[in-house]
Amino acid sequence: MKRYQLDPKKPRQLTPAEGRRLDAMPIDYSDIPPLGDEFFVKATEAWPPAKRQLTIRLDADVLTWLRANGRGYQTRINRILRAAMESTPPRRSHSTPTPKSIRPRGTLKPA
Repeated sequence: MKRYQLDPKKPRQLTPAEGRRLDAMPIDYSDIPPLGDEFFVKATEAWPPAKRQLTIRLDADVLTWLRANGRGYQTRINRILRAAMESTPPRRSHSTPTPKSIRPRGTLKPA
């Protein structure tokens, strides 16, 4: 028996009869849980978060390792830092310090 492997980049085109049959079939949503108000509060958050440009100094061997897999090393740096951030428990501070780059001039650094 000859086996064919589908290429996800080139999906097979449906015949007109297959397309009509799929359009006529109702979609079963019974396995999807209802969404509460909490979902819609989170759904308004922008994703991905806005990115900001900065300059960072890395050891040469670390940069070589990041670039070894080709393009996208800055995205890999971001993913590594995000994983570290999300695995760290939140700070117990009552107020979140304002980053220096957006702190108004003349204000003192939080203690």
